[in-house]
Amino acid sequence: MAHLSPKSSFISDLARKIRTEEDGATATEYSITVGFIAIVIVAGVGLFGLALNDHFNDLATEIETALGIP
Repeated sequence: MAHLSPKSSFISDLARKIRTEEDGATATEYSITVGFIAIVIVAGVGLFGLALNDHFNDLATEIETALGIP
């Protein structure tokens, strides 16, 4: 590649680096995975919170009924 100009040599080296380096792809994959896990956690906490709220409301109703509170 001695006959290449400095500009085309730079472009050739840059293209070789893009083909061989995978740091950006790995970071992107980890970001997508972390985002997906965060969505699952938020959805799980939300559903658990609703179920827990329903449970405590039922418990409060049962206690009020047992104590005769209208």
